[in-house]
Amino acid sequence: MSEEKMDVDSEGLTSTLTKDSEDIEAMKRKYELKRKRLLEEEQRKQKEDLLSSDDDTDVSEMFLSAAQRRKEKAVRRALLKQVLVPTATRANDKEMELKRRKKDDEKKVEDAKKTLLEKHAEKRGIEDEIDPKEKQRQVEEEILENVTANSALMAVAEFAKGIVYTEPFTTGWRPPSHIRHQSESDFAAFRRRRGISVEGQSCPSPIGSFLEMKFPQCLLTALRKKGIKVPTAIQMQGIPVALSGRDMIGIASTGSGKTLTFALPMVMFCLEQEYSLPFQKGEGPYALIIVPSRELARQIYDVVTDLFDAFQGAGLPRLTAALCIGGVPVREQAQEFRSGGIHICVATPGRLSDMLSKKMFNLQICRYLVLDEADRMLDMGFEEEIKSIFSFFKDQRQTLLFSATMPKKIQNFAKSALVKPIVVNVGRAGAASLNVLQEVEYERNEEKLVRIMECLQKTSPKVLIFAERKIDVDNIYEYLLVKGVEVASIHGGKDQSDRHQGIEAFRRGEKDVLVATDVASKGLDFVNIEHVINYDMPEDIENYVHRIGRTGRSGKKGMATTFINRKADLSVMQDLKQLLVEAGQQLPAFLRELADEAEPIENDQGDEKGCAYCSGLGHRITNCPKLAGIQQKTIQTLVRAGGDEGMY
Repeated sequence: MSEEKMDVDSEGLTSTLTKDSEDIEAMKRKYELKRKRLLEEEQRKQKEDLLSSDDDTDVSEMFLSAAQRRKEKAVRRALLKQVLVPTATRANDKEMELKRRKKDDEKKVEDAKKTLLEKHAEKRGIEDEIDPKEKQRQVEEEILENVTANSALMAVAEFAKGIVYTEPFTTGWRPPSHIRHQSESDFAAFRRRRGISVEGQSCPSPIGSFLEMKFPQCLLTALRKKGIKVPTAIQMQGIPVALSGRDMIGIASTGSGKTLTFALPMVMFCLEQEYSLPFQKGEGPYALIIVPSRELARQIYDVVTDLFDAFQGAGLPRLTAALCIGGVPVREQAQEFRSGGIHICVATPGRLSDMLSKKMFNLQICRYLVLDEADRMLDMGFEEEIKSIFSFFKDQRQTLLFSATMPKKIQNFAKSALVKPIVVNVGRAGAASLNVLQEVEYERNEEKLVRIMECLQKTSPKVLIFAERKIDVDNIYEYLLVKGVEVASIHGGKDQSDRHQGIEAFRRGEKDVLVATDVASKGLDFVNIEHVINYDMPEDIENYVHRIGRTGRSGKKGMATTFINRKADLSVMQDLKQLLVEAGQQLPAFLRELADEAEPIENDQGDEKGCAYCSGLGHRITNCPKLAGIQQKTIQTLVRAGGDEGMY
């Protein structure tokens, strides 16, 4: 290259740079002139507005509107950007935008080439960055929300019309003045001393005696005759809640006095209604109690009639109760409802739904509803019957739910149907009574009958023996008869009269042993049960808790012996292990060897452990065998229904 050519190139480069700098300087001068002209124009306009305005002009007209100011600012920013940003910079921005779009297109092409396994692996890698406990908590909450989406505790008509009750009932009952003047810290200390926990808005204060609850003297006398002088923990808090008209979920161990917790306020409300306007023929009921078994219904009916007899013995108005259960002719029960006004009805879901559908009586004035052993009714398949029963209510009602095992699934959808409910909990929901000594033995099937005779020698009568299958109940019954034991038996295959006679003979002490399926494990109160023998392990831990809860009641000590073999479900065994550990019981060697699979995930209160669906402590809801079994049955039902439709 010659020296002349190099001089020409350098001169051209110099002239180009000089030209670019001159262009930038010119653009800056141009911007400054435009900016000066805009400012002068704005000042001139403001001066004209001030001069043209008179005394009647609104003050706001002297200023520019916010929209106009925003518009002018946007114009100035655009001008500034056009002037200050060099041409080279704008070109670079366009080049970067093109590169970004090209990169996005290449990424889309690469994603399209990836297999499903590769995409899944990448997704798992992102999920692994989340805290495992937080991830498990989210999964469990989603499962629990799905299984509790449909509530059986809401009337279909109310749900369809969008009827929502927002305020609870108000009653004329008030606690004594010295209790009303106490502080909330005093109530909290009272609850802590007795192991009571409450949830809900404006919870009524606990009361430590029946006299301060303002019950009439005739009721107090009747309670003392039965040996009931001081309320239990669930009664101290639950009765004031019910007397205040609030909806409630009551959770307490078996034998803790839940029946009187809802029965005493109920009879007082019925007495108040009878005084206000006496019931006529065919009217009622004012209160409804729904329970899962006929035996439990008859037991509660006897408690209610005893309280009514106490009223009548004191010269108060006569109140009546009626039974609505299977195994009894429908005509007899229908005649009882037609012949006189019924204040309280105690019923099982099947017969109650049938009688309401046939219009043998109605729930037009029913304002007090109790579901005892509510979770057991839903587990037994009574959800559709309960839904149909709720459709017969015509107005708001005070609803109370009680059980010893109230899993989170029941509490959640109950709260959605109740009106500002109060949750009263004495101990952990689903926990076994600490008054029961629990023994677990590994026995082969062929050795169980012989072992039962040995277990009967451990304690004096009365003894309850539970078995899962009806045929096992019959075999145990016949074996003990041959051995000369005074024994009775009940199960769902027997006539109602035989079931009633067997239970009454056992209660009177004529029989030393009662052999039964789980129909006798739900809420039945047998006095002085010394020993409960589980011939086999139940299918879920809730049934186990209900079974052994027949002993160790009302503060007395009891004993429970359970036979286990290889047929027992592993997850139930893990639940049993954790239940024994919680109750401070001795673990047999074969249970100690089981690995713990359910690590507790505590919530903000630190009280969430085990499965939220069945209250088992040995697993989480993500691998709950009970939930899996229900889902499997649902799938089979749907498949069967689909196959039947295809046949026609």
